[in-house]
Amino acid sequence: MRILIYGAGVIGSLYGALLSAADLDVTLYARGRRLETLRKSGLRYRTKDGVKRASVNVIDMLAPTDRYDFVFLTVKENQLYTALQELKENISPTIVTMVNSLDSYDRWEAICGEGRILPAFPGAGGGFDGEVLDAALTPRLIQPTTIGRIDERANQLAALFKKAHIPYVIVEDMHAWQICHLAMVVPIADAYHEADDPKNAGKDRTLMGKTARNIRDNLKAVASRGIPITPKKLNLFRVLPAGLVRTALGFTFRSRFGEVFMYRHSVKAPDEMRRLHEQFYSWLEGNET
Repeated sequence: MRILIYGAGVIGSLYGALLSAADLDVTLYARGRRLETLRKSGLRYRTKDGVKRASVNVIDMLAPTDRYDFVFLTVKENQLYTALQELKENISPTIVTMVNSLDSYDRWEAICGEGRILPAFPGAGGGFDGEVLDAALTPRLIQPTTIGRIDERANQLAALFKKAHIPYVIVEDMHAWQICHLAMVVPIADAYHEADDPKNAGKDRTLMGKTARNIRDNLKAVASRGIPITPKKLNLFRVLPAGLVRTALGFTFRSRFGEVFMYRHSVKAPDEMRRLHEQFYSWLEGNET
């Protein structure tokens, strides 16, 4: 089983490390400074037992005839279409899109080929400590890696995740899942960007109250458009008292979880989060993304 990780940032590097540790044939496609680091030092990542080096191949060009069983597309949203144009020329049958986006998967397949997209979403976060990856999987209860199509390819991918000890779930409507996910994460990212001290945003009760209201209002608006709220636990934001949600958000922002899985990405990818903000609220208003 050959796997290509297209995009060697935090998410791609973590999944590459975990899949290679499960004795799978993993290749990282990287460019720029990240490519230089990987060629010089390899893929090093931190575990509870110390820093390890993953057994992965590294490339900077993808030949049209170089076939992989799965291509994990782990780029930022604003790099998505450039990547799809390149993958259009490659013969690999399945592209696992681990990208934040509101676009339809039919639109992506119109570029890279019908039947090639297997939508998914990572359950992970973290950053780099110098040249060492310092990242982790999200706790299963909060957000396992999500696979968005029920077919044989999804079952094959699930088997790989199981072998690599990556928690996962398969959902029927990945587009609805993505919309609901953005209804929550866009206000969270907005809170960091609005805070005078983003690192301590969780201490601002007024900001946490605003964030709680924005998440609640977003999910209500999504439901009003006939989109099922998924996963169902997100409905807690709609039914719990506002003060309780505000307190819970403040605690989460101040926690280690908040730092690893919320703060780092929000502050290090402001352009991506700003674009997602614009896309989501444009979609709520009934405009095309």
